Amino acid sequence: MLQTSSLEIPALISRVRNSIVFQAICGRTFSDIELCFWRHPAGVHAEKPFMASEDEGVASRTSDPGTPVSLARMRHEYTDAGLSESELAPDWVTQFGVWLEQAIATPAIVEPNAMVLSTVDAEGRPNSRTVLLKGYDRDGLVFYTNYRSRKGVELTHNPYASLLFPWYPLHRQVIIRGRVERVERAVSEAYFRSRPRGAQLGAWASPQSEVIESREVLEAAWEQYSQRWPEGTQIPTPEHWGGHRVVPDSVEFWQGRANRLHDRLRYRRVNGEWIIERLAP
Repeated sequence: MLQTSSLEIPALISRVRNSIVFQAICGRTFSDIELCFWRHPAGVHAEKPFMASEDEGVASRTSDPGTPVSLARMRHEYTDAGLSESELAPDWVTQFGVWLEQAIATPAIVEPNAMVLSTVDAEGRPNSRTVLLKGYDRDGLVFYTNYRSRKGVELTHNPYASLLFPWYPLHRQVIIRGRVERVERAVSEAYFRSRPRGAQLGAWASPQSEVIESREVLEAAWEQYSQRWPEGTQIPTPEHWGGHRVVPDSVEFWQGRANRLHDRLRYRRVNGEWIIERLAP
């Protein structure tokens, strides 16, 4: 059970902005590869177009078709001090807390609790998306979602997942693998009550991962639930919505180093005990 004394991410990251609603446009290519494009409603800076460089035969990014920039030559050299075994905390949860606090203190990391969640469907094909960490302790790391969504369905049939915290400005990653379980209903309901009213209504209005006709359909559903539960009334937690806890089997701390000789130190559970081991980069 997630204890009240555990580190609560919303309270810890007071500077992180309120929840942002994104629009998703997904399509399938002829090769059955699904592409999803996310857009902030307020607008985003357009990416420079990608072009193929004929002389190199690789994809390139360019602001001018006449001046291609080779992706093959794009690289960033890491000059960080590194990570040694002697610097590690005795357990993964303490080490994770140290790195998380440092990520929170880094202004360039806008959402330090954002993590890439990867699951696998019934045919063995992986799916990844970004979710937000909302709490953690020695029992695991917790996020919330619609149980009927793609990730919810996949976790029901295959309760194992990978998490990746991409703290690029610090040249760090944390990679976590483990089994997944649903959190206690009381924990989900308590967190749901802490969400902004708009996000609560969104949990009711959005048939997450299903194909919808238009943005207008989604907004109309939100408005319908808004009228059902006017301002000042308590919105119940949907039965199909709640938390998942990733219970780690391994937690890897990755620190970028010069010459691509990165430091990779991993906590791994073996017969109920945790060991620390170094991986080659």
